[in-house]
Amino acid sequence: MGKRLRSQRRGAGKPSYISPSFKHKGKIRYPSIKEGRGIVEKLIHNPGTTSPIAVVKLEDGRKFNMLAYEGLRTGESIRFTQESIIEPGNILPLDAIPEGTPIYNIEHEPGDGGKFVRAAGNYATVISHGDGVIVKLPSGSQKKLHPQCRATIGVVAGGGRKEKPFMKAGKKYHAIKSKARIYPITRGVAMNAVNHPHGGGRTGLGTPSTVSKGAPPGRKVGNIGARKTGKR
Repeated sequence: MGKRLRSQRRGAGKPSYISPSFKHKGKIRYPSIKEGRGIVEKLIHNPGTTSPIAVVKLEDGRKFNMLAYEGLRTGESIRFTQESIIEPGNILPLDAIPEGTPIYNIEHEPGDGGKFVRAAGNYATVISHGDGVIVKLPSGSQKKLHPQCRATIGVVAGGGRKEKPFMKAGKKYHAIKSKARIYPITRGVAMNAVNHPHGGGRTGLGTPSTVSKGAPPGRKVGNIGARKTGKR
C-alpha cells in the first residue's frame, strides 16, 4: 500500500501545510466608511504577503491595514471619497475611476474589503464603464464588477522582488515556507505507481493528465477540470 498523496496530506491540515499565524500581521481590508481621511502611521514587513503593509489611522481613531503602494511614505494622507480624486493611495468606487487608471486591491462585491490584485508589483486597469465596470486584471483577463466596488489608486509596492535570484536552495525553502507551501516538490512521474497516479512509467504519464472536478482526492492530480485539452 502506497503513501498518501500530497493533496491528501494537505487536506489533513497538518502544520507543514499551514502558514503560521505570526507571519500574518493582521487582516488587510477596507473599513466600512465612504468618506474620510487617514494618516499612514508606519510601514511593516509582512512575511505572509509579498508587499509591505501600511497601518493607517482614521480621523475617528480607528486603524486599518492596507497594502502599500509604490512610493508610499509614513505621514502621507489616505483619502476615502466618492469623487474622482485620482491620487495614489486614494480609495474610491470603480464608477468614479476614469479609464486607464492603475488600481489594486479591488473588491469582488461591495463591502468585502478587497479580493483582487494584491501581489507585489501588480495593478489592474479600468477599461470601460456601463451597467458594470470592466477591469483588466494582471493576467490579461477582463472582469465585470459592480460600480460600487472599491479599489485603491496606484501599483502595489514590492515590485521587482523576483529580479534577485535564489542563490541556494535554503533561501528558496524559507521563501516558500512562509506561504504554507512545500519545497522541494517531487514530480509525480518520478514516483512509483503505488505513490502517485502519474508514477510507474518510464515515458510520460501513462494515463490522461486531465481529471474531473469530482474526482476523489487520491486521483485528483494533474489538470483538474481542464477546459481545453490536446495541442493548440
